[in-house]
Amino acid sequence: MNLMLLAMPNFAEPGVWISLLTLTFLEIVLGVDNIIFISIVSNKLPEKQQKLARNIGLLLAMVFRCALLLAINWIISLKDPVVTFPFSLSDDEANLALSWKDIILLAGGLFLIVKSTLEIHHKLQRDEAEKTGTKKTFATLPAVIVQIILVDAVFSFDSILTAVGLIDDVTLMIIAVIISIIIMMLFAGPVTRIINKQPTLQMLALSFLVVIGVVLVAEGIHQHISKGIIYSCLAFSLAVEALNIRLRKRTQYVELNDSKINEQ
Repeated sequence: MNLMLLAMPNFAEPGVWISLLTLTFLEIVLGVDNIIFISIVSNKLPEKQQKLARNIGLLLAMVFRCALLLAINWIISLKDPVVTFPFSLSDDEANLALSWKDIILLAGGLFLIVKSTLEIHHKLQRDEAEKTGTKKTFATLPAVIVQIILVDAVFSFDSILTAVGLIDDVTLMIIAVIISIIIMMLFAGPVTRIINKQPTLQMLALSFLVVIGVVLVAEGIHQHISKGIIYSCLAFSLAVEALNIRLRKRTQYVELNDSKINEQ
C-alpha cells in the first residue's frame, strides 16, 4: 500500500470539499439498496431487536468498505481474468473471460435475486397467515446478521469499485464512507417504518432488489446496464406509489365521512 494514499487531504482547498461531497452523495445513493435490504430483513426480528440489527448491518458495511479501500491494490488485481469460456455475450469480446471481480458480482447478484424472490414469497405467505390468525414467527438475530454480512460484502465491493474510478485519495474515500454510513444510520429507522407501514412499498423495494441483483449478474458477464436508469426508474416508481398512497388515504377519509353521515 502506498502510504501517500493515506495522507490527510488539504481541506483548505475547495476541490477537496467538492470531492468529499461528491463521494459522500455517491456512497449514500449506492447505499440505498443496502438500507432497503437491511430494513426488510431486520423486520423479521422482534421489534426490540430491529434497531440493533440495522445498526450492526450498517456498521459492518462501513467496516467492509474501509477494509476494501485499505486493500485497494488487491481489489484492482481482482480484475485480472482467472477463467475463460469459449463464447462471448458481447461483440467486443471473442471469449468470455471472468475475473474474481466478475465471479463475486455474479454470486452476489444471484444471491440477491434468490433472497429477494424468497422474501416476496414469504411476505405473501405471512399476509395469508395473518388473515387466518396464524401466529407470526420471528427470525433469530444471528441468522439475520449473517444475511446482512453477505449482502454488505457484495454491495461494499460494488460501491468501492464505482468510487475508485472517481478519485485516487483513499483517505478522502474513507471519510466519505464514514459520513455516509452515519447519515444512513440516522435515516434507516424512518425508512424502515415507512416501508413496513405500506405493504405495497415492501413489494416495490423487494422488486427493486431483484433488479439490482440482475444488474450485478449482468455486470459479472460484462453486460453494462446504466445504474442511473435503474435509480431513475426507482424514483419514478416511488413517486407513483406516493400518489397511490395519498389517493388511498383520501378515499378512506371520504368513505369514513360518508359512513358517519349515513349513521346520522
